[in-house]
Amino acid sequence: MGRPNADRPRPAAASRAQRCEHGARQRERTPFAVVAAFEPAPGRDPLALLESQAPARVPELVPVRYGRMAVSQFSFFRGAALVMADDLAGSPNTGLHTQLCGDAHLSNFGLYATPERQLAFDVNDFDETYPGPFEWDVKRLVASLAVAGRDNEFKKKQRRRITRACVAEYRETMSYQAGRGELDVWYSHIDAGRDMAELRDVLDSSMRKRVQKTIDKAWGRDSFQALSKLTTPCDGQPRIVSMPPLIVPVEELFAGADAEFVHQALMRRLTDYRGTLQPDRRFLLDRFDYVHAARKVVGVGSVGTRTWIILLRGPGDEPLFLQAKEAQPSVLAGYTAGPEYTNQAERVVSGQRLMQAASDIFLGFQQHPDPDPDGVIRDFYIRQLRDGKGSAVIETMSPDLMALYGRLCARVLAQAHARGGDRFAIAGYLGSDDEFDETIAEFAEDYADQNALDHAALLRAIADGKITATLGTDS
Repeated sequence: MGRPNADRPRPAAASRAQRCEHGARQRERTPFAVVAAFEPAPGRDPLALLESQAPARVPELVPVRYGRMAVSQFSFFRGAALVMADDLAGSPNTGLHTQLCGDAHLSNFGLYATPERQLAFDVNDFDETYPGPFEWDVKRLVASLAVAGRDNEFKKKQRRRITRACVAEYRETMSYQAGRGELDVWYSHIDAGRDMAELRDVLDSSMRKRVQKTIDKAWGRDSFQALSKLTTPCDGQPRIVSMPPLIVPVEELFAGADAEFVHQALMRRLTDYRGTLQPDRRFLLDRFDYVHAARKVVGVGSVGTRTWIILLRGPGDEPLFLQAKEAQPSVLAGYTAGPEYTNQAERVVSGQRLMQAASDIFLGFQQHPDPDPDGVIRDFYIRQLRDGKGSAVIETMSPDLMALYGRLCARVLAQAHARGGDRFAIAGYLGSDDEFDETIAEFAEDYADQNALDHAALLRAIADGKITATLGTDS
């Protein structure tokens, strides 16, 4: 007996070839050199763009954001997603869209525990996720390598080798994904235990120890660790400690009835968010009760958006820390045609579930937002605060380690783009030679030049008193 459906025509194969050819034709319409060219727009004002985000943020935290951005050229780059989106939108693009991270710099990749209790490496920040030209994510990732390499005092040849390797990994991974089936593409992921062990084989002993330490540290980051670090006993109950302005309990932000209003509002948010989880995960969440909450400052670019950490307690006093983070419109939304969202938290969660190979079992969003005490309705998405999460320390990387890390980031980015877009067309556009690698690596250096000027402009504005900054570092 023959194979099932052996005589059925296979339009998918023809469609694949046609879509690869479409990508190749796009390269003729938008050559690599055109895509990679960077020319600052007349009247370009990066600080004005950053200031335009301030009104939607917690006023007393805006100086913290600028202080963190002032620390280094790379920290400025991390906080300037809107600035780069504005720059990218001013250049021709390929027209080959996929679901973008929207802020694909080095520090937005990392380790986390999957529902199967494996340690995965993937994109792990989706505040800016939105559909757009695939190369916008690639450019941001590769430029972040060039910027970080400068902060680490790598020579230009070393940086060029790092950025070229990153783009080549993306191109080769996309080509590989174009030759695979839909389910294989969907399940593609990096297993930290397996794939990162292979990388350790090509590292020297000190770098191997550093990689292993990062993995071991990630496994130790969970709700029990958060309980020991972030709480103190009070009348027999754990209470989140005060470390202003980075962590501030509800009772210190609001007095009396207002504090109770916020606690009740957070409990309502959790009840509403529950409906966005799978039934089995709702059952699990129901075994935990609300205990306490505090506002927390996170990241660099996110500083000033409202973020709550929420302590729940289950049977046997088992802790569960959740993070409820405000979702504002993506920085890409004003620059590329895409869907309109009435709920920005749903946008974040939908984008994350599409791009990540596996996501947190408690990832969800508040479906029907309640007004805050100031009467403003805000969207929040929710996930575990810590569940095997770990990130590389970019500032201490050697050139060889940064090259390997950049390749890892490029691989998972290509896997995510292959899930969310037309991998055949993108692979057809990229081709099999290294021309794309060379041109994007050149763009990365050009953009790192511009980022250095933007960082210097921020420092001058702080020194001149035009911008108020509270010096600090990332949490």
